[in-house]
Amino acid sequence: MPPSPVPPPRDEHDLRVRAHCLTGRTLGDLARELRFSLGHAALHTKGKAGELVERALGAGPVAGPPSDGDPRSLLDFPHLGIELKTVPVDERGRPRESTFVCALPLGHADAMEWRGSWVRTKLSHVLWLPILTREHAAWNERLVLEPVFWRPSHEQDAIFRADFEDVMGVIASGAIEQLTARMGRWLQVRPKAANGRARTMAHGPDGEPIATVPRGFYLRTRFTEAILRDPRAVP
Repeated sequence: MPPSPVPPPRDEHDLRVRAHCLTGRTLGDLARELRFSLGHAALHTKGKAGELVERALGAGPVAGPPSDGDPRSLLDFPHLGIELKTVPVDERGRPRESTFVCALPLGHADAMEWRGSWVRTKLSHVLWLPILTREHAAWNERLVLEPVFWRPSHEQDAIFRADFEDVMGVIASGAIEQLTARMGRWLQVRPKAANGRARTMAHGPDGEPIATVPRGFYLRTRFTEAILRDPRAVP
């Protein structure tokens, strides 16, 4: 008989207690407790840690586009307005990879504003959960570290906004193919697709529709490393 699903946390305090209770647990421990199937994790484990931790904390399913126009439906804990981000880190606490935030909607970039954007909603209140991922260690030996609850300060929000508006300006001008991961102080844009054949529609230099690779917003590792040490950091 499969285990009963973990109910959503009642409030932020409940979520904080649950997150702190995971500290020091291995992913193997959690998987056994929740009867979580690793599937072919030996071949590809990317995303498995996040999925397991979501289940342990009682996170809801993450939607695609916001339902009924409400961007909060994108969040892992929509009733609390909180997003969960698991971050694989090394022994020195340095993130091993950039952190995916959300997909970049290319079709109406010219009408998007920072205040109501998906990416700002995702970053408005984040539960960061570092996962110690030692080199050559087995997946089930990865260790959950101390959680960090974070809301961006006014200064941090302003930097994100500048990065966002720079990216939107490039896309709105029809120069999507000139957009590289080098742009942005903290936010960068990178391809985000299941395979190299995936395409989505955007606007070209003359406003014509063009097919291009889907893209997403990512956080640079220097930002996440700094935030895990000091939530008010401005690296």
